[in-house]
Amino acid sequence: MKKIMMIGFGAMAKEVIKRLPEGVSVGWVVARPPHHQDIQQTLGNEVQAIEHPSLAQGSPDLVLECASQKAVHEFGEWVLNRGWKLALISTGALADESLFSRLQQAERTHQGELIVLSGAVAGMDGLASAREGGLDSVTYTSNKSPASWRGSPAEKLVDLNNITQPVVFFEGSARDAAQQFPANANVAATVALMGIGMDNTTVKLRVDPNTSRNTHTIHAAGTFGEFHIELNGNPLPTNPKTSTLAALSAVQACRRLVDGGLVA
Repeated sequence: MKKIMMIGFGAMAKEVIKRLPEGVSVGWVVARPPHHQDIQQTLGNEVQAIEHPSLAQGSPDLVLECASQKAVHEFGEWVLNRGWKLALISTGALADESLFSRLQQAERTHQGELIVLSGAVAGMDGLASAREGGLDSVTYTSNKSPASWRGSPAEKLVDLNNITQPVVFFEGSARDAAQQFPANANVAATVALMGIGMDNTTVKLRVDPNTSRNTHTIHAAGTFGEFHIELNGNPLPTNPKTSTLAALSAVQACRRLVDGGLVA
């Protein structure tokens, strides 16, 4: 039986836990103390509810971050310094150059492994392949409902309550998008990491009152040719900011622990 450590116990983490493949179980959940009782009641006393990975008894086969960019800042370096595998869903944290450099150094020095999950989009293998031949441009557009942008800086840029037509309220680099919209723009960071980088990837964030889905569009061009990918994903019922496919990418990382296969 492979055991994972979950960082976070919100909507995404619960969805992942619900879908864990046979042969994988949760041994530890890193969360704030107010959540510990809920964790024990939901998962049982055999699962350790802890405030920091350093409090874990034993070592996980995989640490799965399903919390926030803040959690990556708080725990990422420590986890890799232990030589553990760390899979990130909050890839926007890597827009912080200093943090990314420290995580890579910890990975090299202590033989840990930093895994960037594909999250809510498809085609990252193709984008990484295109980079090998030379990419000239990559544009990523995120189109979501007003509900998906609530609680984000979008509320200051557009009237989410009264919008009647689709509106692009942000256009800039992937780095700026990931840092300004930490709960909504992790995909932008993932696309950038797999393609031409945080500063050269163009990101457009769009609100559409006529949709209930999260639509992710990637256009890439270079010496290889060009491709256009569009994915229309359903958000998690418990959290409209998060695509169901993002949770499923984390489940797939867990499945690889028992089935093998390629890293995302």
